[in-house]
Amino acid sequence: MFTGLVSSVGTLQERDGARFTIAAPFKRKTLEAGDSVACDGCCLTLIDVGKAKGGVVFTVEASNETLDRTTLRDWQAGRRINLERALALGDVLGGHLVTGHIDGRARIFSSAQDGDSVRFVLEAPDGLAAFIAPKGAVALDGVSLTVNAVEGDRFGVNIIPYTLSHTTWGDLKPGDLVNLEVDILARYVARLEQYEGRIT
Repeated sequence: MFTGLVSSVGTLQERDGARFTIAAPFKRKTLEAGDSVACDGCCLTLIDVGKAKGGVVFTVEASNETLDRTTLRDWQAGRRINLERALALGDVLGGHLVTGHIDGRARIFSSAQDGDSVRFVLEAPDGLAAFIAPKGAVALDGVSLTVNAVEGDRFGVNIIPYTLSHTTWGDLKPGDLVNLEVDILARYVARLEQYEGRIT
């Protein structure tokens, strides 16, 4: 489980098929093989961890399901990646509950400066727009964000200067794809509505 508050930005060092090796400014003692780390919002298990200059280097492996639903299929060496270590019991929940299970890829439709912030409009993939509501929460590339407005399959978010400079959102532009995780509560409400009247 995660909160959608990115703790570091790592760099993809190497890719070998579905295996990704990432350098990150984490302390070596804070990570072990078997731990979970959200990489651009995708919960991945560390299969190897080593010490590196300025932090650690770790390797994760993605399933075909993950490659199909996320942006990982297009990742290449040099890519910057939002990272968040798993939430520990007792940690402050500063964002919202994020599972790291990506629902699909949203495409950035437009971006516009709004004072020091940037407003982005995104297009939700088929079947996911119904789970996105004004003033609700979404995780985009692992960042917990409040939805400003919704119109059809498009929705808007506002990225403040701190987030722009401490995550990869400062790199993104219209046309780019980002990993989308809808609010877990919206998933269960929709599922219960689907089975309304069938539960005894």
